Amino acid sequence: MFDVVVVGAGVIGLTCAVRLQEGGARVAVVTADEPAQTVSQVAAAVWYPTRTEGNPRVLDWARRTFDELADQAVRGVPGVVMRPTRMLLRAPAIQAPWWAEAVRDFRSAHPADVPAAFAGEWRFTVPTVEMGPYLHWLLQRVTSAGGVLLRRRLHRLADVADVAPVVVNATGLAAGTLADDADVYPVRGQIVLVSNPGLFTSVRDEENPAGRTYVHPRSRDVVLGGTFEPLESDTTPSAATGRAIIERCTELVPELAGAQVLTQLVGLRPARHGGARVEVDQAGLPGGGSLIHNYGHGGAGITLGWGCADEVASLFSSRSNSTHARESQ
Repeated sequence: MFDVVVVGAGVIGLTCAVRLQEGGARVAVVTADEPAQTVSQVAAAVWYPTRTEGNPRVLDWARRTFDELADQAVRGVPGVVMRPTRMLLRAPAIQAPWWAEAVRDFRSAHPADVPAAFAGEWRFTVPTVEMGPYLHWLLQRVTSAGGVLLRRRLHRLADVADVAPVVVNATGLAAGTLADDADVYPVRGQIVLVSNPGLFTSVRDEENPAGRTYVHPRSRDVVLGGTFEPLESDTTPSAATGRAIIERCTELVPELAGAQVLTQLVGLRPARHGGARVEVDQAGLPGGGSLIHNYGHGGAGITLGWGCADEVASLFSSRSNSTHARESQ
C-alpha cells in the first residue's frame, strides 16, 4: 500500500514526508506522539545553524532550506515570516561565518552603528517559523496528498517493516536507541515566552558571558532565550534560569521591560557527535527492508530540514531506480 514509511512526525519527519510525496511516493508517517507534542513544537524555530559545524554538504542543506522557507514566506505559508536580525559580536570578526553564503543580505554594520559595549554587528534577514501553525500545515500537506499518520511507539525500527519496503528514520533523540547510535545525546534548552510590546527585529548576543541571549519576536509573543546544556535531560523549567533569561534579554532589548510572562518551556535538542546523519544504512532491516537515516540535527532542525529532506528524497529515488533496474533484468 505504501512505498515508504517515515518514523517521526517532528519538522524533520514531516518535511521528509512532503518531499517524498512530491516525488510520487506513497507515504505513511509513524509517530509515538502527535506533531504538536514533539520537541519541534517547543523550538524557537529561527533559521540559524546553532552549534553546527559547516562543510559544503551542510551549507547546501542550509541554503536549500533557506530558499524553501523564504519562498514559503512569500506564499503566505502559516507561521513563516522573514525577519531582520542583529547579531551583536563580543570580539572582532575576522571573516564572515560559513553560513553567510546562504543568506541573501548578510552584511556587517558600520562601526558607528554598533552599540558601545560590542566589537561588531552582523545584520541579515532570515526565515522564522511559528511551529504550531507550521506543523499543522505540514501535516495537512501530507494527509491531503494521501498520506496517513499512524500512532505507534516503537521498540525497534524493524517494527514498521510491514508498512513499507523503505523506512526513513527521523526519530530525533530516540534514534540513540532505535538506531543504536551512541553519538546521539540531548541538549537541554529553556526559553521564556513574553507578550510582544511591538518588536519585529530579532537580536542575538550569543557570546554573552552570563549565557546565550536571543530575542525573537513572533506575531503574538516574543521568544526569549536561552540555554544550551549538553547531556541535561530534565524538562522541568527552572524559575531561576527563567529570571536570568529575562534579565539578560531585557538588558539587550530594553523595550521588553515589563512585558508579561506567558510561559516557560524546555525542550531537548536531538544532537549528535559528528553532526546530522543523513544516509542509507547499508545493513538495512531484518527481512530485507531498506533504511534511510535523517536525525541528529541538534538545534538546527528548522535550518537544515528541507535540505536534508531533499537528500532523503534523492536517496529514496536512487534506491527505487536500482530496484526497478534489477527487476527488469
